[in-house]
Amino acid sequence: MSQRDVAAQAAAAVPAHRALGLTDAEYELIVEKLGRTPNEVELAMFSLMWSEHCAYKHSRKLLGQLPTEGRHLLMGPGENAGAVDVGGGLAVAFKVESHNHPSAVEPFQGAATGVGGILRDIVAVGARPIAVLDSLRFGEADSARSRYLLEHAVAGIGHYGNSIGVPTVGGEVYFEGPYEQNCLVNAMALGLAPHERLTRSAATGPGNVIVLFGALTGRDGIGGASVLASAELDDSDADKPPTVQIGDPFAGKKLLECSLELLERELLVSLQDLGAAGLTSSSAEMASKGGLGIDIHVDRVPLREPGMAPFEIMVSESQERMLCVVEPDKLDAVLAVCEKWETTAAAIGEVTDSGRLRVLQHGTVVGDMPVTALVDECPRYDLAPAKPARPVYPAPRRTLRAADDDLEAALPELLASPNVASRRPVFEQYDWLVQSRTVRRPDDADAAVLMLPDGSAIAVAIDGSGRRVAADPYRGAVEAVLECAANLACVGAEPLGLTNCLNFGNPEKPHIAWQLSEAVRGMADACRALEVPVVGGNVSLYNESGEGPIYPTPVVGMVGKLPEAARAGRLAFAEAGDAIAVVRAGAPS
Repeated sequence: MSQRDVAAQAAAAVPAHRALGLTDAEYELIVEKLGRTPNEVELAMFSLMWSEHCAYKHSRKLLGQLPTEGRHLLMGPGENAGAVDVGGGLAVAFKVESHNHPSAVEPFQGAATGVGGILRDIVAVGARPIAVLDSLRFGEADSARSRYLLEHAVAGIGHYGNSIGVPTVGGEVYFEGPYEQNCLVNAMALGLAPHERLTRSAATGPGNVIVLFGALTGRDGIGGASVLASAELDDSDADKPPTVQIGDPFAGKKLLECSLELLERELLVSLQDLGAAGLTSSSAEMASKGGLGIDIHVDRVPLREPGMAPFEIMVSESQERMLCVVEPDKLDAVLAVCEKWETTAAAIGEVTDSGRLRVLQHGTVVGDMPVTALVDECPRYDLAPAKPARPVYPAPRRTLRAADDDLEAALPELLASPNVASRRPVFEQYDWLVQSRTVRRPDDADAAVLMLPDGSAIAVAIDGSGRRVAADPYRGAVEAVLECAANLACVGAEPLGLTNCLNFGNPEKPHIAWQLSEAVRGMADACRALEVPVVGGNVSLYNESGEGPIYPTPVVGMVGKLPEAARAGRLAFAEAGDAIAVVRAGAPS
């Protein structure tokens, strides 16, 4: 018997629910909620909605500590992106998300589709994207794998952002051993919208039509949320292309413009991006938020590949797609706008008052689940945090060769370190000036500055330090928030809101649970001290391999406002003879 046959037999022996990432107890709970055994379609959909990536099973309870109210807040957690008021009737929508596991498997498409997904989140709340930032972490810079991941991830970010016409205005890149097998690719985007155009995703109005528009649906990305993004990686994950989405920035640009025109013409009731879990999560979450039901007819979904099974259509993560709710008398107008933008569109379902998500094929029901069971009743697990008794990570490599007292030799050596050296070779691959709003470029200041129509500006920064959080999770998370706020202050901006991406290892392990719990506590305390609300974010867990976990890496993105764009601060010394001062908080009494 061949090795392939042995592997096939072993795979066949694994129960279907375990292969999809569900535990035995979770499967039994699904059976209890349905009152029967789930069929193939239903099991696939539950495996996605009950995955760590979609359900936040191990972090949801912790996230309740984060402050989510603020005087500038317009839209908080629960929507595709948060939004704050920046004056003049304008809102800034922003969010950060991870695409870590896909980028570790296929870095170009993983990073590119991470950018595409976060841009669609901004569009889904009615805002025009105006900037992207990225936070990247790889293994040591002299590692061949790390160089490969860096080069292809940066190329993917540049490819998508440059092609779609959204500037990449800032970010960070670090190289450290614990990220060797699990790189981090976090993407942040922000956009502008008039207050009145801010859009929510809840399905309303039984009898309204569900319209899918954008790219055709194919088999790419199937299993991405339930398997690849909700489990530890191993050596076999280097050969998993079906779980990595494929992006098309030119289709994304048409989808962006089409979506914004539909919103400007007030043709949509609600709008939702299709990201992780595809049609399953978008339709289920819209129904849940509206307290209603939805029927999806999979035979009406425009397909890129013939012969796709109903479960494949429902779980596909094909990119550049949006789902919207439309009043029946506006359907023709919606389809006409989509045709104008050469964006495929089809009415694929209806809003119902059943409280159920039904999947139909040629009129036959092939899936029927309570919306509450899919979205709201996934188990939420209590963590068992315990501070580790001994170090979790190996000591960082000492690369400084100069003698401790030889400062003249140490300084150039320190400046040449990959974690200190200029990032110009990275950010020069990005277009940071497109749209003509950029006042401070990536090497001009500690935060990017973007001009608003009235001459004022917004500032944005993204920061984190995995090594500091590994040393002390509470203080490290506090420092990440303060660092981001300080970077805004350096250009003269007052912070308005914060988004985060919590990148950690396996939360079922006590020391990882401790890192996560302490980091969230620290972030919450820092946000309250600064009176900065958390408007939304992302959690990425199970970032570890057989070689161990990544450094715990909470990444913080912050947006602020400054009254005059022309007076934004810079990094460089201005003139000879100017005084140099150090400003710090007062010493404790």
